[in-house]
Amino acid sequence: MAHVVVIGAGLGGLPTAYELRHLLPSKHQVTLISNTPKFTFIPSLPWVALDLMCLEQIQIDLPTLLPSQGIQWVQGTVKQIDPIARTLRVAEQIITYDYVVIATGADLALDAVPGLGPEEGYTQSVCNPHHAELAHAAWLKFLEKPGELVVGAVPGASCFGPVYEFALLADFVLRKRGLREQVPITIVTPEPYAGHLGIGGMANSAQLVTQLLQQRQVNLIENAAITGISADHIQLADGRVLPFCYSMLLPPFRGPRFLRDAVGLADRKGFLPVLPTYQHPDFDSVYGVGVITQLAPPEATPLPIGVPKTGQMTEAMGMAVAHNIAIKLGAIAATPVKPTLEAICFADFGDTGIVFLASPVLPDPELGRRRRAIALKGRWVSWAKTGFERYFLAKMRLGAAVPWFERLGLQGLGLSLVEPIQPKKEISTVRQ
Repeated sequence: MAHVVVIGAGLGGLPTAYELRHLLPSKHQVTLISNTPKFTFIPSLPWVALDLMCLEQIQIDLPTLLPSQGIQWVQGTVKQIDPIARTLRVAEQIITYDYVVIATGADLALDAVPGLGPEEGYTQSVCNPHHAELAHAAWLKFLEKPGELVVGAVPGASCFGPVYEFALLADFVLRKRGLREQVPITIVTPEPYAGHLGIGGMANSAQLVTQLLQQRQVNLIENAAITGISADHIQLADGRVLPFCYSMLLPPFRGPRFLRDAVGLADRKGFLPVLPTYQHPDFDSVYGVGVITQLAPPEATPLPIGVPKTGQMTEAMGMAVAHNIAIKLGAIAATPVKPTLEAICFADFGDTGIVFLASPVLPDPELGRRRRAIALKGRWVSWAKTGFERYFLAKMRLGAAVPWFERLGLQGLGLSLVEPIQPKKEISTVRQ
């Protein structure tokens, strides 16, 4: 019997645990460890912050769900990993594993800029449920006394979709409340241009995003470095000072403390190097999924920005990892696979939206470009994102990772989550 442990119960960890349970015989044990008892659909947190939905609508209680799925549940924070002994320390408990899948999601580097963050600083974020609740409480106070609204990201950030969603959803909410004229909205981004999204070359995304911001009278400051934040001002590297009454700024991401402390396992930021199988190149019992994996930017930018790992990319990593572990354990006879890293991102702005499709996110090394890059705008995008949120929550409640009809639907769009690995490519690593 083998023991496979998944750390993290988010968009990467929970589907991976389900897929492992689906692929592995019952004699093998699957354990899911998380520091929270709830699964949260993170992409919907801007709606929570802006009082458009309740947090409970996008959460699932895990302790009552997982035992019926044949998955052992452990609630707690991993404090230490020993990849040689193959052990984890959770509080005072030592857990031994044969394989571990690290899918913790991001740790927020709120110390990157003085004054950043809601707890020890002056800005809000929508990167986790707790921060979304704090942002919601601050938003309700802001509506009582509206003023300047600044939304953006600091250098090193890698997830820019929520910047545009938050700013344009705020515009939508404020117009409905008759408050928009009282609220100047500014977006500040380290991207070289609006719609770059950390990957560049996204068809007409820059044009669509810029036009929409102009139509909504949202001020835009591109290629900007935030260097300091006080109670009511944001300082930029070029000397400009932006006053604000409410600000939502996205921080850089890093790996959790136990990865940063583990010698030889991750880089200084806590990101894991991975082979195409998403197995660690030096510790064959360790796999990575999602934000904590290294992914090199496809192009250099004047200010440092990271590559986003979207929900679809993260899910693809998880499906590849589960498949490859099942091969290692002899549960299936198949060829190892790698995630395609194709991504569909729905950005909802209330009464319209933009869908971005990058296939793959990183340009194809043989073609020197992506096979496809599409950006489309329309009201239907808002409906599509709402529909996908409900679908994803439903399949998490049912214990399904990627049902056959979802795979079929992706194939209909010319997309796939995984693809076979060519033997000659197995020795290369994906590094940041």
